Amino acid sequence: MKENKYLLITIDGPAGAGKTTVSKMLAERLGYRYLDTGALYRAVAFGILENRVNFLDDVKLRNHLDTFVLSVIPDNNGFILEWNGTVLSEQIRTPEISITASAVSANPDIRAFLLGLQRNIGKNKALVCEGRDMGTVVFPEADVKFFLDADPLTRALRRHQELSRKNSSVSLEDVSRDMVRRDNNDRNRAVAPLRPAIDAFMIDATEMSPQSVVDKMMEYISSSVSSLSAS
Repeated sequence: MKENKYLLITIDGPAGAGKTTVSKMLAERLGYRYLDTGALYRAVAFGILENRVNFLDDVKLRNHLDTFVLSVIPDNNGFILEWNGTVLSEQIRTPEISITASAVSANPDIRAFLLGLQRNIGKNKALVCEGRDMGTVVFPEADVKFFLDADPLTRALRRHQELSRKNSSVSLEDVSRDMVRRDNNDRNRAVAPLRPAIDAFMIDATEMSPQSVVDKMMEYISSSVSSLSAS
């Protein structure tokens, strides 16, 4: 804990708050690896849809998970996800995958399946983890925790712009509707609902640029490390 390279940092928050952009920037600034844990759930959702698994059927889902092998391979400052010899990238970023991932993330079998994988990745620290329950469930002992949020319209606009850059024809109305549905799923699920950790530093990014958010995070990290070093 005396040096930044040993920190484990979590960034939680709803869809469209800017977590991915900010997490990557923060990891690069610190020289850390970046882990998008939402991508792990998207990968599981992708496998479920590809194999046409009824994830509401506990037996069929467990049988599927018993044979589901997801490789998480360190690459530069992040990780590559590979399933069945296929690198998972843009194909897990569709609106259909987003909705399915939000739905399956409430399943305790899937959460248990990914929990050990996530904790194993985080055991060496020097990591910025982005997700929904990083600071509350997966890494409750993380050194620094952030909760990033923004108002619903701003989040919907950001996500729509992101999809438009990828040549998606989805409308803003569809994005907004899917985001409301996903917010409800994430915040109201019985298992690990989306909420700030008690000791998380809250940031409202509605009127902030990604760079401003990262600067604010760096200030907080510096003060946190100073406090820990003095204690």
